[in-house]
Amino acid sequence: MEWRNASVSERTVSHFAKTLGVPRLIAQLLARLELEEAEEAKAFLYPRLKHLDDPYNLSQLEEAVKRIRKAMASNERIVIIGDYDVDGVTSTALLVHSLNTFGIFPEFSIPRRLKEGYGLSRAVIDRALDGKPAGLVIAVDCGTNSVEEIKHIKSKGADVIIIDHHRCTCEEPISAILVNPHVNDGDHEPWKNLCSVGLVFKLVHGIVKSLREDGDPTAFKIQLKDYLDLVAMGTIADLVPLLGENRILAHRGLKMLESTRREGLHALFQVSGMESGYPVSTTDISFKLAPRINASGRLADAELTVRMLLSRNLPQCLDMAKQLDSMNRERQDIERAIVAEADEYIEKHLDGAAGYVLHNPSWHSGVVGIVAGRISRKHNVPTIVLGEDNGLAKGSGRSVPGVNLVEVLGECSSLLESWGGHPMATGVALEESNVGQFQIDFDKAVKRALEGDLFEPDIEIAAFISSEEICQELMNTVEMLLPFGQGNPEPIFGVKGIYLAQCPEPFGADHFRFCIRVKNSQYLSGVAWKKADNLPPANQAIDLAVKLNWNVFNGRKSLQLELLDWKLSH
Repeated sequence: MEWRNASVSERTVSHFAKTLGVPRLIAQLLARLELEEAEEAKAFLYPRLKHLDDPYNLSQLEEAVKRIRKAMASNERIVIIGDYDVDGVTSTALLVHSLNTFGIFPEFSIPRRLKEGYGLSRAVIDRALDGKPAGLVIAVDCGTNSVEEIKHIKSKGADVIIIDHHRCTCEEPISAILVNPHVNDGDHEPWKNLCSVGLVFKLVHGIVKSLREDGDPTAFKIQLKDYLDLVAMGTIADLVPLLGENRILAHRGLKMLESTRREGLHALFQVSGMESGYPVSTTDISFKLAPRINASGRLADAELTVRMLLSRNLPQCLDMAKQLDSMNRERQDIERAIVAEADEYIEKHLDGAAGYVLHNPSWHSGVVGIVAGRISRKHNVPTIVLGEDNGLAKGSGRSVPGVNLVEVLGECSSLLESWGGHPMATGVALEESNVGQFQIDFDKAVKRALEGDLFEPDIEIAAFISSEEICQELMNTVEMLLPFGQGNPEPIFGVKGIYLAQCPEPFGADHFRFCIRVKNSQYLSGVAWKKADNLPPANQAIDLAVKLNWNVFNGRKSLQLELLDWKLSH
């Protein structure tokens, strides 16, 4: 694995350090994010809710607010249809809860993945409407490309609002109010990369703003920040860039999660092994909360999760959270089996391919997206994993940095029945007879996206530091840049000429622990996940590529290193 230094301008680093009054390390870490002006860097470093833009600057959001207010005033039947991932579930819960506050009780439906597919399918529409008239259907986290499905809804007499962030892949415009910055707005707006729950937050902000202007007493009682726990979960889980307004919402939302009043989240914390009242990290969301939420949509019914997030009954929430935990364990078992089969196929048939298409009709369609993510990360290759659904090869794709899956699939669109999503994650469906040709075309399209070079994994070293500098004060300094995620990667530090204090200690299936000497001759422990097949020597000088983590155990917090790679010092 190659190490490369983050490309930063020394002039910019010095300018940031002097103008912002921050340590040089923070200035260096800011400079690697391609922040050019000191004011821009200051806004990044100190995100504030007051810096959020006027919600009405989003195209068609004001029209959506007016249509919802009309439905509220006329007591129309409102039906909300979400998607089954964390973004879709939190979007649905946020919108339902906010309307409930005004005495409006919309119905909601989430696709049952195995029977109704994902997104705004005809099947979920018919179940949601249940043969009864509705005045307004609001689709969240889906619908941008659902031209025929929206016509179907309108034929039933309902108006349609779409709140979505997926890219448009169809030529025919949809006959609905569409709030989607990737379709309607410019490329440089601070809210350009909001996911659906962020857009729903803007919508609710618009509704509250409109009602306050009309003197509605309930609107003045609403604290919009109380919804940011849901916004942070959906934003971080959906892997959108944590820049611009996403950074503001995620930064404040993580703090709201610590003190959330949602009984459903307290229950989810409990089954996930998290303690309420402690800081919640992006890692907690990505690896503890999100998988359990996603499991319900992939294996059963994500409406269970929405009900949990809306419930005020803690015992009931604990029961639902335990169901999610059980589903997640089942999902893990299924996933491990599919990954093993996929790896075997890759080794035999796809050696040297730049893009993988993997298909097996027996693979569980509810977990193919997770498998695609595992495979793409493991092999550093854009990956499509397909199961079978109603006679079609159907599944999901996950990408690697530098490859826009939407653009790649656009080059293969003549073979596809349907496709869509965003650059790092997409859904795909095609005739099984076309899968072989799709593998060939997908591989060629990925190679063109990479300009003919296969993607080689590397490590970007944000800064080189000495072992003497590694201490809790350094960690506190680095935490000024939280939360880390897409667009703001957790910094990796290089440490040169280190001697391990003792031989590395393997544990578990394939991990190891190690220890180094730091400031004042103290010792600092570290862990290397899934690297026990390459143990570093204890009697030679080595260079380390590490992240700094807090290890929390029994209420105590200590600094810990996470080793990503090592090599002999030169």
